[in-house]
Amino acid sequence: MVAGARRRAVRDGDRQIDTAHLLHSLLEHDPEVRAAVGDPQRLARLFGYLVQRSIGYGLRWQGSVEDSGAIAVVAAPVGAGGRDGRDAPAWSPAAAAAMAAARGRARRRGEPRPAGTDLLAALTADPGSRAVEVLERAGIPARDLHDRIETGTEEYAGDSGGSC
Repeated sequence: MVAGARRRAVRDGDRQIDTAHLLHSLLEHDPEVRAAVGDPQRLARLFGYLVQRSIGYGLRWQGSVEDSGAIAVVAAPVGAGGRDGRDAPAWSPAAAAAMAAARGRARRRGEPRPAGTDLLAALTADPGSRAVEVLERAGIPARDLHDRIETGTEEYAGDSGGSC
């Protein structure tokens, strides 16, 4: 999932992997996350906004740092791009904070790796993130989605076994 977000950032010419890249990759790769979003019309609208990122919707984000005040800019991990990671985009502060929160959520459940819904919960917890902006524009209240995931009342059943 992270590799998909990284490829998307590189392809779009973005200098950072941001929360919208993570959200897009999650939705593409994790059926449990798609189920948590709910109704197919809202999901289609959400994909529409995410796809438009490189052709207009997200152009105002290019050249800017996604920073909701979470933490300082974090460089891409070694091996994320080339041998030393220099050609890989950095993590936006909000994306780095979401990844850390997802790992913490998984640890609290006793899991070694976060599931997609762990990352989705983390993404929806930051009202200043690009992922939340996209969700809200697609008509998906991020706070409601976050609360459903946190309380275990997601609109889906079962475990796809997906992890980040």
